[in-house]
Parts: sequence; C-alpha cells; structure tokens
Amino acid sequence: MRKPVDWIIALFVLLLGRGRARRVPAKRRIVAARTPDERAELVVVLLFLCAAGCAIATPFLYAFEAPALTQLLGLSIGLAFVFFAAGLVLIGKRVVVTEELAEPYPPPTREVAQGEVAQIVEESGDSVSRKGFLKLAGGAAVGSIGVALLTPAASLGPVLDTDPLYRTPWRRGRRLVDENGRRYRADDIEPKLFYTAFPEGADREELGAPLVVVRLDPRDLRLPQDRADWAPEGIVAYSKICTHAGCAVSLYRVPTFPPVQPKPALVCPCHYSTFDPADGGSVLFGPAGRPLPQLPLQIDPRGGLRAAGNFSGPVGPSWWGVRMGKAK
Repeated sequence: MRKPVDWIIALFVLLLGRGRARRVPAKRRIVAARTPDERAELVVVLLFLCAAGCAIATPFLYAFEAPALTQLLGLSIGLAFVFFAAGLVLIGKRVVVTEELAEPYPPPTREVAQGEVAQIVEESGDSVSRKGFLKLAGGAAVGSIGVALLTPAASLGPVLDTDPLYRTPWRRGRRLVDENGRRYRADDIEPKLFYTAFPEGADREELGAPLVVVRLDPRDLRLPQDRADWAPEGIVAYSKICTHAGCAVSLYRVPTFPPVQPKPALVCPCHYSTFDPADGGSVLFGPAGRPLPQLPLQIDPRGGLRAAGNFSGPVGPSWWGVRMGKAK
C-alpha cells in the first residue's frame, strides 16, 4: 500500500507545480528610463549629412584647380568639421543618457561589475530610437571627411600611372622656336649667349617643353659616346627645368678670361645647381642629384634647328624611381 500512496503524492506535487508559473524577479534598471528625443536625433542626422555633403564637395572643388575656388575649398572642409563636431556634441547632450555617480570604482575583475557595465551600455541605447539611421549618417560623414583629407595627396603625383611624368612634346623633326614663335636657325645661335627654345606647335606650359640652347666649341665637347652626333656645329640643348626642385635654369656662366676662370656652365638661380653643357649636362655644383636631360639636335637642309629625338632622361626634379624609365 505504501508504494501507490507515494505515486499519488508525486503526481499531486507535479500537477501543483505545473499550475504555478515561475516568477523571475525583474532586473533592476541601472540607467533611468527616458523617452527618446526624436527631434534631437533628427537634427544630428541632418548635421551629419551636411558634414558629408561639405566633405564630398572638397574633391570636386580641388579638381577644378581654379585660384578663385581656393576659399571655397577651405570653407568646404572647414564646414564639414564644424557640422560633424556639432552633431557629436548634440549626441552627448541630448541623445545619449549621461549621469554622474560618485562612488568607489569597483575592481574590473568582479563578474558582477562587468555585468553592470554591460547592462549600462545596453540600457543607455534604449533612449535612441533611430540607431540605424544615426549610424548610417555618421558613417557617411566619417567616410566623406576621410576622402576629403586624402584628396590633397593627388598633388604628390600619380600612384600607379607614372607615364605622364615621362612624356614630353619633343619628337624627331620638331622645330625649335623662340617665345614669339620664330623658328631658330643654326646661324642664330652665337657663342657665349644663352637661348630659350620651345617646340613648334606644342603647349609651352608642359614641363618638358622649354629648352636652353648654347653654342660651344666642338673641340670642348665631352659628350657620352652614344651622343656623339647630338650637338651639330657645337650647338647643345638641355631641358630648362632643374633636376633638383623644378625651377627654371636661367643663368649662363661664361668666362671672360678662360685661362683663370671657370668653364661655361648652366646655373639654376634658386639653389645654384650648376651643370656642365659640354659634358652632357653633368652636375658641377649644388643639390641637383642628376644631370640635365639633353635633347639631340639636327640641322635641316635649310639651316633650321630641329629635334633629332627625345630627351636623354626624364624631365623635371628627381622623384622616387625617376631612373626607372626614359622620356617618351
């Protein structure tokens, strides 16, 4: 009889337990509940979008390269930071719950304290109703400002396509002309004088366009062996762009009493890099790291000066890898 009684008691207890719902005590909130400030959230989103718009305008203004747009360029990136900072301030003041508690800081190793920190973070987000929208607008602002800050790096030169740094307007047969477009003849080039020449029919503003042309005694020439025919009648031509910092070579040193004075030289007045026109434009003095690129010349049947090819090397100041290619 004892065993059936035990079964009846067990069944009664089971039914009694199923009829009563287990009550889980509610977790006490640490952060006070607060109604989301939807108006402040909307203003933050608008500020972030304004920041993104101003930042995106920066690359477009930079691409025009117009001096009149310089103020607008600075204004666009400045307003981007102002709008973004205003949005962050408003988030801290109106959107996110802030409170100050004066109590001893518990050791971080306590599991209870770690759980409370996680609870605070979770409950603080309850007062934000447009979390996804705010994240999207904030990400757009941060990304746009990043693009705006990287835009000036384009002035450092091409990263992958370096061909433009090797291109020049000079080709075999192109005539040499002065600043007025008058064609140079070999007879026009007199000793001890300095001439500036440009390629006929090409853009004179290109880096590889201007030349310095001088006439030397053919007996004084010490050009490399592969340039033996580059200086007809002792006339040599070099790039006018200094290989140090890109300034214009505009001085020509000529000795008035050769026995005791230095030999002829091309001089850049900016940092006094000095080049030897008789020795393939080699550096005699100054900070330039490589010779002036030489242009081969030829005299046509009518006595006109023409290019016989392209430069001996890349035109312009020395940059990383400048010796990796040749003028094109």
